[in-house]
Amino acid sequence: MGSEPNGAGDSDHLKSEIRSFVGSAFKGKELTDNEDIFASGVVNSLFAMELITFLEGTYSITIENEDLELENFSTVDKLVELVERKTASSAAAS
Repeated sequence: MGSEPNGAGDSDHLKSEIRSFVGSAFKGKELTDNEDIFASGVVNSLFAMELITFLEGTYSITIENEDLELENFSTVDKLVELVERKTASSAAAS
């Protein structure tokens, strides 16, 4: 599979990209990396689908049914963990 796309191996870069995408839904409100994205009331189920599409397309991963736990998507930190876990497992499979 070669090198990971868009610096997926670099947690700081990965966190910055994900924070930027999630932050776009917050329309200027400051978002911390451990703030619950869905508890804020700013995002909805449509955003959840956009988030999954963003993660799959940007990091060449597949979000499986077993990954669809709210906990995996609740914060920027949890999203980074999910992407790192998925990129590591797809690198191991190739």
